[in-house]
Amino acid sequence: MVAAYEESRRKRMEENKKRMEALNLHHLSQSLHKSTSPKPSPSKPRTPIKYKELVVVRRSGRVANLPSPIYKQVLVDRVTIPRRSYNRHRDYSNRVYASDEDREEAMEKALKIESDLESQYPTLIRSMLQSHVSGGFWLGLPVDFCRRNLPKQDETIDLIDEDGNEYPTVYLAHKRGLSGGWRGFAIAHDLADGDALVFQLINRTAFKVYVVRVNGLAEEGEQHE
Repeated sequence: MVAAYEESRRKRMEENKKRMEALNLHHLSQSLHKSTSPKPSPSKPRTPIKYKELVVVRRSGRVANLPSPIYKQVLVDRVTIPRRSYNRHRDYSNRVYASDEDREEAMEKALKIESDLESQYPTLIRSMLQSHVSGGFWLGLPVDFCRRNLPKQDETIDLIDEDGNEYPTVYLAHKRGLSGGWRGFAIAHDLADGDALVFQLINRTAFKVYVVRVNGLAEEGEQHE
């Protein structure tokens, strides 16, 4: 019985082999085995590991024995003016605006004063507006006058009134006007809308100022009539 079983098993194996060859399963199995075999990956170059290390920096022999430099803060000077005490709580609720006729009359008186001044000193006339004498307190000056006569950088310019009192103001060259200090001059002289001011440049950083009141006489004008 054992011999008969072995013979039957051998015949089945031969039949199975023939069927596999007929279906080409043997070659398919080999190709599948090859495709699934892992391929060795190319080795990547190893990046060297970097280590941080504290080292002593060598100094030149000429300075090695010198003490380390000491740094200190240095304040840069800027244009400032001394502060004066003025009434900081003025009532702007009752502002009065000058009429065109009154403004023109004050300008005519200012022109008369200007014509009587010495011609070697440059002059200009400004008719006061509310922005000059209240609120903003900024006085712009004519561009051409500034280019020809005034400093090219910010500087302190003194305003000298009819009594010889000096009021330092900050002249902003890039804006061509008077800022800090102008407020004090305007308040001290109670300037109003429509007043006409004659500015006489008596030196590079000083104006002599003549005030012509709207609806009134010039404070200094009577001396020139």
